[in-house]
Amino acid sequence: MSVTTLRTVTRTQGNNRALKDGTVRPVGFDLAFEEVPVLIEAFRRMVRGLEFDVCEMALTTYVCARAHDKRFTALPIFLVRAFHHGAILANTQAGIRHPKDLEGRRVGVNRGYTVTTGVWARSILRNAYGVDLSKITWVLSGDEHVAEYRPPANVVPIEPGRKMADLLVGGELAAAIGVDVEAPHIAPLIPDAAEAGYAALQATGHYPINHLVVVKDELLARHPGLARAVFDAFAQSKQLYVERLRAGTLDKPTAVDEMHRRVMTITGADPLPYGIEPNRGALAQALAAMRDQGIVDRPGSLEELFHPETHGLVA
Repeated sequence: MSVTTLRTVTRTQGNNRALKDGTVRPVGFDLAFEEVPVLIEAFRRMVRGLEFDVCEMALTTYVCARAHDKRFTALPIFLVRAFHHGAILANTQAGIRHPKDLEGRRVGVNRGYTVTTGVWARSILRNAYGVDLSKITWVLSGDEHVAEYRPPANVVPIEPGRKMADLLVGGELAAAIGVDVEAPHIAPLIPDAAEAGYAALQATGHYPINHLVVVKDELLARHPGLARAVFDAFAQSKQLYVERLRAGTLDKPTAVDEMHRRVMTITGADPLPYGIEPNRGALAQALAAMRDQGIVDRPGSLEELFHPETHGLVA
């Protein structure tokens, strides 16, 4: 029986390690991994050129791409999750004492308006702190992966030749999302941001999804069973990771591993559930945020976003 080779991009991380080292393989297919050092470049190459067969991708990039008829479909394999309370840095000399103080001000967003961290951070501002996002001018440092997307009127590009970090330090931006700046008067907008994230998880189940997996539509049509085979392989790899995480046998745990361990302690469950059903709440929150923020007009149902072969799968 011949095996189909799939050009694949996914970064090496705990839940994917068994796939990357060949311990786990999808039945009937071979994943030929390519390393893209800056992973977001793979997102762009997939959206604009369909360069890969299987590709890790940011959730919001995928939903935006789907709205513009890009020819790939997601599988509910949620590789990366994170809390984004700490992604918002503020200039303490700009009179910002509370998130609502950002209204009427200019706030930077690293890269594009549709970047997942920016979407989740703005959702936190709106839902947890009552910020009217339409009263803020959002200043972007880059463009969008989906070139056809047009942002709302209160979203503007950074001035040519300017750097977002400099604008934040100089006070021309009151705050910025997703930038790294070290200066005495630059501090997280939300105090104790890491603990705020875990508190939100405990109180409301807030557990943001960042990345999933997409597969070219032409391959899904040509190979019935491909979606299921890829899902099962990623799930098997993840399960091996979770077992080691639970047993405390990981070599040199990373900060991400420690976050997964903390989530598991709080929830008592697998910190990286795959499948639509166990992620319905987080996905609904993400789609609502994308609609509210003007990224998509009608995100559709959750099932419409994922390949039919995977609708009933849970891992």
